[in-house]
Amino acid sequence: MSGADWAGVVGAGGVFTFLIVVVWQTAATWRARMLAAREEQYRQLAAKYAELLEDNVELHRRTLEELTQARTSIASMEKMMRSID
Repeated sequence: MSGADWAGVVGAGGVFTFLIVVVWQTAATWRARMLAAREEQYRQLAAKYAELLEDNVELHRRTLEELTQARTSIASMEKMMRSID
């Protein structure tokens, strides 16, 4: 092999190595972007869950309040019914 042949082999090897590195870095960048997008979706989901949890706590508080009022009213009615008898 002559010097020109070796130069061609080394040049082709360099081009293939460069292409492999470019493809590798492109894939790594794409994967990092996908992970970042997934992390953002998890953050949004956690925020939505927290909001729903707060709503649920408020509904629970209201239900307990209404139940307490109903119990008070029923107790008052029972007392009134006993006093009539």
